[in-house]
Order: sequence, then C-alpha cells, then structure tokens
Amino acid sequence: MDSVTQTAPASTPASSSGPSASAPRDALLLRVEGMHCGGCAGKVRRTLEAQPGVQGAEVDHVTGRAAVRLQDPTEPAASRLADALGQAGYPAAPWAQAEEPVAVDAGASEAAPAGRPDEKSRPAGGGHLDLAIEGMTCASCVASVEQALRAVPGVAGASVNLANRRARVTLERPVEAAALERAVAGAGYRARALEAGARDTAAESTAERRRLRRDLLTLGVAGALTLPLVAQMLLPLFGIQAMLPALVQLALAAPVQFWAGARFYRAAWPALKRGRGNMDLLVALGTSAAFGLSLVLTLDAGAAMLSWHGPHLYYEAAAAVVTLVLLGRVLEERARQRTSAAVRALLALKPEVAHVERDGAWLDVPAAELAFGDRIAVRPGERVPADCMVREGESQADESLLTGESLPVDKAPGDALVTGSINGSGLLVAEVTATGEATRLARIVRLVEGAQASKPPVQKLVDRISAIFVPAVVAVALATFAGWLLAGASLSTAVLYAVAVLVIACPCALGLATPAAIMVGMGVAARRGVLIKDSAALEAARHLDTVVFDKTGTLTLGRPSLVETVSLESGGESELLRRVASAQQGSEHPLAAAIRDAAAEAGLAAAQPARFQALAGRGIEAEVEGRPLLAGTRRLMAERGVAVDSLEEAAGRLERRGLTVVWVALDGAAAGLLALGDALRDGAADAVTALQTRGLEVVLLTGDNRRAADAVATDAGIPRVVAEVLPEEKAEEIARLQAEGRRVAMVGDGVNDAPALARAELGIAMGEGSDVALETAPVALMRAEPRLVAEAVDLARAIHRKIGENLFWAFFYNAVAIPFAALGYLSPIVAGAAMALSSVFVLGNALLLNRYRSKAVKTAGERA
Repeated sequence: MDSVTQTAPASTPASSSGPSASAPRDALLLRVEGMHCGGCAGKVRRTLEAQPGVQGAEVDHVTGRAAVRLQDPTEPAASRLADALGQAGYPAAPWAQAEEPVAVDAGASEAAPAGRPDEKSRPAGGGHLDLAIEGMTCASCVASVEQALRAVPGVAGASVNLANRRARVTLERPVEAAALERAVAGAGYRARALEAGARDTAAESTAERRRLRRDLLTLGVAGALTLPLVAQMLLPLFGIQAMLPALVQLALAAPVQFWAGARFYRAAWPALKRGRGNMDLLVALGTSAAFGLSLVLTLDAGAAMLSWHGPHLYYEAAAAVVTLVLLGRVLEERARQRTSAAVRALLALKPEVAHVERDGAWLDVPAAELAFGDRIAVRPGERVPADCMVREGESQADESLLTGESLPVDKAPGDALVTGSINGSGLLVAEVTATGEATRLARIVRLVEGAQASKPPVQKLVDRISAIFVPAVVAVALATFAGWLLAGASLSTAVLYAVAVLVIACPCALGLATPAAIMVGMGVAARRGVLIKDSAALEAARHLDTVVFDKTGTLTLGRPSLVETVSLESGGESELLRRVASAQQGSEHPLAAAIRDAAAEAGLAAAQPARFQALAGRGIEAEVEGRPLLAGTRRLMAERGVAVDSLEEAAGRLERRGLTVVWVALDGAAAGLLALGDALRDGAADAVTALQTRGLEVVLLTGDNRRAADAVATDAGIPRVVAEVLPEEKAEEIARLQAEGRRVAMVGDGVNDAPALARAELGIAMGEGSDVALETAPVALMRAEPRLVAEAVDLARAIHRKIGENLFWAFFYNAVAIPFAALGYLSPIVAGAAMALSSVFVLGNALLLNRYRSKAVKTAGERA
C-alpha cells in the first residue's frame, strides 16, 4: 500500500491508455435482450455478479450490452453466463465479433458506437434533448420558444425553464438538433444543443461571469449618462428653476436609449414579427414613446434648444427606465446564478485527476479517461473520481453532498465508493465500476435537472395568462392614452401615463415565480438526500393524509439472517438448510441470500438445482437432487395442498417473536421451517412519530405473515397493518385506501413495490441511490433513512408554498400596479423601478428556501 503513495507522481500528462468510453480490455461482452429500464439493467448486473468467477459487470439497457470482467479472462464463460441470464428472464448471447462494440461508460442514454459522428450532427433519437436558450426575458418568451419547438416535426413536447434558460424537448422520433436550433432562431432567440456528459461547469461559470461583467459595464455607462438627467429634477427642491439644455439632454439620453437599450429592440422585433409580445416589447414601446415625445418637443423648441429654461422634456423618464430595467436584469442574473448553485455544486464534485494503475505503474491521468475495471488509488482527503469498489485499505468517506448524511461512512474491502465523496484518513485502492454518465453522481444530476425542467400543474394557468399578458398590457396602455386625452389631459401627460403602464407591467415575475422556486427547492432537497424527480409531486405532497410503508428493506434493514431451523426430515436441520440453499441458487430475494449465507457459514456444499421457478410473492419451486422442493409462504403450501398441521405450533412460536417463517415441503409433504429475522432500522419509530405529528396516518403494508408484521408495527408504533399481500395486491390495497377518500403516499424499496408506488398519489422509493430506487417513484431517498420520509414531505410542501407565494406576489403586483399607473399615480421612473424590483423580489423569495430547515431535521439534531 505504501508503494502507491510513493510511486503515484504529483502530476502526469494525460495518459493514452484509452478513453472511458471503451470497455475494459479483458471484458467479456454479451448481448442481452428484454431489458427495458434501469431496473432491468440492475437485475442483469446482479445476476452476472452472482456467478462464480465474475469480478464485476457493467450493463447498458439502451444498447442491450453487458461487459463482464472475469477473474480468469481465458475462461470460456460466455455460454454459462448467458444461461444464467436466460433463467433470470433475459435471453443473452455472446456479442458477435463483427459487431461494433458500443460505449458503456458514456451513460445509458448516450451510449453509441465508437467513432460515431459529431454529436452536433447526430439525430436525437427518442427520449429527450436539452437545449440552452439565450435571449429569454419573460414568460411570454417562454411561450414563444415552446411554440416554436413544438412546431418541429418529430417533437412530442417542449418545456422551457426561464430560471435556468434551458429547454427540454421530448422526441417521438429522431430529430436533428440543428432543426431545433433553427426553430428557436426563427422565434428570435438563440439555442444550443447540450451534449449529455459534456457539462463544463468551469466554462459555464466563466461565460456567466463574462456576461455579467459586460452587463455591469453597460449599466455603469447608462447610469452615468442618466444621473444628470434625473438630478436636474431635484433642482426645484433647492429653489433653482432650470433644466439642462434640450440638446444636452438629447446627447445624454440617446446613447442610453439606442446603445444600452438596443437589446430591447433586438429582442422585441422577432417576437413582434411573429405576432407575439414580450417584456422587451413593453420596455421598447414605453421608452420609445417617452423619447419620441421629448425629441418632437426638442425640435419644436427651435432656438431654445440651448436654453437652460427650455420646455419640459421627458428624456429622463426614458433613460431612467432603461437604466432601472438593466439594473433589474443584473440583480436578476446574480440571483439566477444562485438558483442553479445546487446543480453546479454537484457537478463540481468530480475531481479532474485520478491516480490509476497502468501496466504495474501508478500514473496521474484525467478522470475522464478512467475505464470500467481500472484500479485507482484514493489518497486521504481526495475526492473519489468514479464509482468504484474498495479492494484494499480501510477509511471513511464523507458522502454528505450526495446523501445528506453528515457522518462519515466506514469503508473497507467490498464497500462501494461513489463519485465525488471525500476519502478520510486512510489510503484506499479501488476498482472502477462506473464512469462518466453511468455514475451515481451523473444520474443524480440528470434527475435534479429533469425535475427543475418540469412544470407543476399550477404552471399551466400561468402559461395561459402569459400568452395574453403582453397584448393585454398594450391594450390597457392604449386605453390609458385615449382615456386621458378624452379627459382633457395634454398629449405629454397621456403619453407619460401610457408609458408608465407599459413599463410597470412585469411578465418576468410571472415567468420566474414557479421555476425559480423549483430550481432552488429541488437543489436544497438533493443536498439533503431527497430527489424530487417530478414537480407534480409537490402538489401531491400538499394533500397527503396517509403514508403507507413497506416492511422489508424500508422499515427494516432488509438484511435478514437465519435465526432458527425446524426440520421434520431424517437428515436434520443441516440437511434441510442445505437443500433449501441449493434451491435458492437462482433467487435474488433477500431471504434467499440470507439462507445461502447461513449455509455457507455452516460449511454446507450447495448443489445446483435441476429446475427453478420463482413464484412472485409466494416463494420458489425447484428440484434438488431429484426431489421436488417448495419453499415460501403458508399460502404457497395451501395452494399446493401441502398439509402443515405438524408445523403450526412451531410456526406460531416463531412468528410471535416477529420472525419471518419460510415453509418448506419436499416430495409434496411438509419438511420444516426456516425462521429469519430482520432488525428494525434506527429511526423507524421516530419517522412514524414525525409523520403522525404532521396529522398523517401511517399504515404498514407487507407480504409477510400477520404475526411478524404485527411485531414490527408494534415496535415502530404503527396502529394499522395490512399483511400477507402479494406484490400485485399491494396496488389493490392502495386503491382500497383511496376509495376511502384518502390521499396516499407509498414508501417502498422500488422493486417489488413498483405497482403500489405507481398507484399512490405520491410514490417514495427508499434506497441508497440504486438504479431502481432512482427510477421507480417521483421521489427517491438517497439513503435508507426512514426519517427522510417526513423531511421529503416537508420539503415538497415548502417548495409548493414558495411557488404559491411567488405567484401571489406576481399576480398581486401586476393587478395593483397596472391600474395605479393607468390612473396616473405612478411616474414612468417609479414604474420602471417597481418593475425591475418585482423580478428580483421573486428570485430572492425563492432563494429563501436555502435557509429551510424541516422539523424532522430539528428533531434528529436534538436527539443527537
């Protein structure tokens, strides 16, 4: 181990050993059929890794390929592994030599053949494509971009986020990214396709800082030119009746109007050509009207153009509005950058350099060049460059930014390390299991960004209002102008009040209200270990009144162990355990794993079953050494007509202890029992109490026997138990609760509970960031901590409240400000300042979510 520290140089030029997109050199490639999702890929991977001689496997369900790393690369294992996958329900065959291998490390959604064309010209086939959009300023811009994208053939839908200036386009068939970019350009905006896995946070931050510096320079010049125009309005307060000469005012105001304010004209013209309005159109119309009126009065002044006592002009109104709007944009941009800080922090977790062993030497190479199967060294205090498995050394890892868990996690050989976690005091040597877009960190980032791009149901109302907002404001401004003229006001007065209406209206606040709260809230939730993957979950969380927990792996540890064996066989308990362990060779169920482990610890040699069939929710049927065997629930015994009276007394005794009983039959007759125990998770009872204090009823739903379920429910403090239900019946139980008028959240492990998770108003998958836990339910918990359920509900409700507050402010502001301006109570300068501050207020209110602290966290902290 010391040699790693001594031989790994401080820095090394980029290695040419091969990009991460290539499979390991000694990997066995298999083509696998029947995979439809990440859950399927996880099952295939676990099946492969359970086979003798397999060190690790990486599976891509999109390309249908599995790369298997063998302990002995020369072993002809392809047929054996293909047979194992076939028994698991996934037909497989060796990858044909003529086939071009596809990249497994490029990520499940982006894997492609080596030597593929440039991403820019590649059709985006199915799924979705993300675009960066430039030039949007308000909710009307969002509607214009969405309309342009949806008009492209092959586009099933488009969702545009004003807060992060991103568009997510859902595709029903292959579409050229260039076609989407042209459509956005035709709407008057600029678009750039974002390549998955190519996010360069440093480059993005640099570009944002450069843009902000440019805007600050423009604002500074505009402010310097506007200040004398506004200052002259204060002279009467000091008894001075004078104004800057008209030509001087024109010279000061013109650069502000046509240089600093040029962006408003550039953005307004394309929208106007398409018959749509936006915020820039309102500003351009309002300031142009004030500037135009002042210019006419200047030309009429004749010789008085140079007089200090010329006619009253309104250049200051036009210049002040442009400057104030620019100020608002700068403040908005700074606040907007903070809203995306969570994703930026996640993306920055991955280190740039990795210490990797190549040909017996330790080298420093770019982390992007790591490949599946590489051996890497992680020194004390360094971040882990890829998902990997510890092979040598012991240490602790800080995974707080990924899981929300503040305490370091002990790591030893066989434990997993996740990308971005920080190694503690020990030196670790690990084997890479996933890189690039296939890592857990990359999946979390994709899920958070996807959630930030989604729109809650309430946004549909905002979108409808935004579509007519600008035309309605222009109509109100025209009515204001006509009304004041009819009331006998001067032309200049009517123009000024109409200008005030145009510049005080703020569709920006409407457009930012929802996405700003979602972006900040989803980021806060991700930092706490809660992935809210769909903004519709926020609405569901608001109305919940019942939370249903699965038992195994959710309230309990999910790591059962054999506690007692009861045998009626002549061979005794050891022989019964050996036969059941032999039959369970093809099962992935946690109980099966516990039985196999118990047999291995007892030194019992398991036989290969001649036949095996998993019976969902009931058990297994197999043939071991010529004898038919059944192992499973009491229901399975009843279905097969097995008399179990001789075992009832022992079963009752074991079940009253809260143990799960596996009934065993050989040759159609009762043969014995295996009793397994699974400890309650720390914090399970606290989690139930926390939910009950929030007025939520808690229910335990399990396929386990009634006595074992009641024992766990008693320990956890759950008053209502539904036991002995099959996986497919769990969804029916959820539906039964809903028929009682309840709004239900289902908490499960994301595998057997998938139907129930989908049936509930809110599905919460509790795992530790596994593929299934991340992809099954709208909400996924990054660590198996029951207390996170209450926090997830609190967070979702807090985000929804913040959306409501922002929308209320945006609607209230416009509903009050526009009539006030129309009635002449607000000057254009005041109107411009109010408009600029309204957007900043919405963003600032959203950022307050960063200070959120749930009652669940406080309770846990107080206990600690």
